Amino acid sequence: MITYVPYHKIDRIKYDYCIRHSREYRVYAFSWYLDCVSDRWDLIIAGDYESVMPLPLKTKYGMPYIHTPAWVQQLGLFSLNETSEKTQNEFLTYMSKKFLWIDYHLHSGHKKTLESVQVKRNYLLPLQGEIEKIQHHYNKNRKRISRKSFDDFVLDKKGDIEVFIENYKNQYKPYAISEDSIDRLKCLCVKNKSKVYIWNVFQDKKFLAGLVWLKDDHRITYLAPLADERAKELHIPTYLINELINDFQGQNLLLDFEGSMVAGVENFYQSFGAHAESYYYFKKRFINYA
Repeated sequence: MITYVPYHKIDRIKYDYCIRHSREYRVYAFSWYLDCVSDRWDLIIAGDYESVMPLPLKTKYGMPYIHTPAWVQQLGLFSLNETSEKTQNEFLTYMSKKFLWIDYHLHSGHKKTLESVQVKRNYLLPLQGEIEKIQHHYNKNRKRISRKSFDDFVLDKKGDIEVFIENYKNQYKPYAISEDSIDRLKCLCVKNKSKVYIWNVFQDKKFLAGLVWLKDDHRITYLAPLADERAKELHIPTYLINELINDFQGQNLLLDFEGSMVAGVENFYQSFGAHAESYYYFKKRFINYA
């Protein structure tokens, strides 16, 4: 039986156990992560936390609605056991009957069986092989760039969050990043330093580029890259990705690039030999889903 559990009644130990042991495991779903990125999140559960679906909430005009917060790519149904399409659809139907407005990203373990669900693309790079084997699958241009010397740069792998955030705020972006989203990124960096890492790159003691990335039992997640046009011309993003690969080569991990649907960004990720993985966008606007 599916049950709705409000935030203040969630058994966090049982909830996090389900996330950790779920075959669909995503770091975004842990309670500590959701606490940083959302003011409130409720749950739909089945059984004694055997299956859970976290629901980040906002309120507008007094009406609660579901949204996917900044710094979260995929949520959805997480279960200790394999779930069928029927079970997945039961959870989505329950959610849709309870909320009139929904913007929710479902992880790749979901099936696209509903018209309300749109396909999106993520890019993943397996890190099981040695770095030479991984780089063998780079395209010609990425191989050429990777052979360049980056000795003129200093990479601080224990980066200062304040330095990163200050530069993140000041860098021009073709899209809007709210002050609230930046504060939530800072919360992630401070909340769990065993999972969230900051790298800052300097040249002649001046900040050049940076990266916030996540590490869990399954993935290295390329969460928040920071590089202006000059840093891109110097190929610093390639340098940072190669450093990640070098640090985690030969491990049973995936490098998760977190997208993208933008052609130029897709091409960049594909140039490392990354392969596409589908995840899904569930959208509802007032009309009851059936």
